[in-house]
Amino acid sequence: MIPIGIRPINDFAFKKVFGSLGNTLPLISLLNAILKLPIPLVEVTLQNPFNEKDFQNDKLSILDIRAVDQNGVIYDIEMQLSATPGLVNRIVFYACEVYAGQMQAGDEYHELKPVFAICLLNGQLWQDSRRVHHAFQLINRDTGRCLSDTLEVHTLELGWYNRSESDLQSASPLELWIFWLLHAHEYDVEKLRQLFPDPAFWQATATIARIAELTEDKTMYDAREKALRDYHWQLNSARREGFERGWQEGFQQGLEEGRKEAFQEAIEQVRKQVQIHVIQILEEIFGAPVTDDATLRQLSLQQLQLMTSKLRSRLSNGPAAGNTLDHNGQN
Repeated sequence: MIPIGIRPINDFAFKKVFGSLGNTLPLISLLNAILKLPIPLVEVTLQNPFNEKDFQNDKLSILDIRAVDQNGVIYDIEMQLSATPGLVNRIVFYACEVYAGQMQAGDEYHELKPVFAICLLNGQLWQDSRRVHHAFQLINRDTGRCLSDTLEVHTLELGWYNRSESDLQSASPLELWIFWLLHAHEYDVEKLRQLFPDPAFWQATATIARIAELTEDKTMYDAREKALRDYHWQLNSARREGFERGWQEGFQQGLEEGRKEAFQEAIEQVRKQVQIHVIQILEEIFGAPVTDDATLRQLSLQQLQLMTSKLRSRLSNGPAAGNTLDHNGQN
């Protein structure tokens, strides 16, 4: 069978799966898996349903999925394909915007509904945690009192996910969804239905299968994939250029500030270490006692270069093993 080939983490596919009218079953299932609410969600209404016009300009703006439940609680979920600088600040900023955006002229503060802001990141945000899921609330760090029913932020770092197909039988609902998001494109429809028998996954799988079949959707999907590749290429090019420019500017600044001697000394130490390594290798080849690092470091770069030259000459002429040089480069 031929794999579907449609990556659900592509923003076009992601929003079509979880943000289409009449297709809310996958969204409800994913939200329940992430949030583990005391009373699971059974119904949500999309406030910004899927619209192809949002993707037609090929811009890489963040397109979120916003839904509200029967109690007015707001759920905002987005898919991020890279950990850009300031991502955490942006997540918090937009979460606060959603919360404050409920207020209209004449409204009372007690009418504000809770907001759950969720960011799925195809990468890693915090290198010291190795956790996939982080849940943040407004909490008193001394007493533990939580400002519940206000604002809650969730991040999911998919880059830390390490489950394999053999683990799916014992996987949690959230782990199942992450595996599906990361690997669904590698399987055909029948295999996905076997691995994920839940109706929510069937509906999600059917959605990406239709993208692969429909010419217009596939064209839009491919355009987004190309835009993402171009974006990452430009970003990496900018980083490389910035590194090279920063190194050059830093070197120039060091010279201008009178640190030329320090730079030259560092370069000379590197050159000396290279010569020491070559000398010790050649001594081993001749079966001579290998001079220790501390002794060789006391010599100047010129003396080390002379020793290297003498040893190389002996290697070319094939002298008897055991014939050594003193530490001034003399026989």
